Amino acid sequence: MPIYEYRCLNCQKRFNLLIRGFSSLPSPRCPLCGSERADRLISRFSVVRSEESQLEALADPSQLGDLDENDPRSVARWARKMSKQVGEDLGPEFDEMVGRLEAGEDPESVERAMGLAEPDLGPPEDL
Repeated sequence: MPIYEYRCLNCQKRFNLLIRGFSSLPSPRCPLCGSERADRLISRFSVVRSEESQLEALADPSQLGDLDENDPRSVARWARKMSKQVGEDLGPEFDEMVGRLEAGEDPESVERAMGLAEPDLGPPEDL
């Protein structure tokens, strides 16, 4: 069942109308002022994809687009884009990391400051 979005021409309020059938569209009535004068808006829509399909899309090299791994801001844009595609809250540590990258901090220094860097074990010893 579709949900149509409208804007009242009288008070400018945006509102939704659930349509239970396709035979005829009822005239929309603004819930704020009661006016029947409303314009139907173009609404966003979503597509439900399987988890496998989402992971395949993340692995697609074309998703890297304008990623410049030497530019912290570019890495931050890419990370935000990927987190939106995953659709899960990645927590405050992720937000802090991306925020620091957006501010232009070097990725290695962000990793060290957040305790995410691999420990430096030095050069391998000769046996």
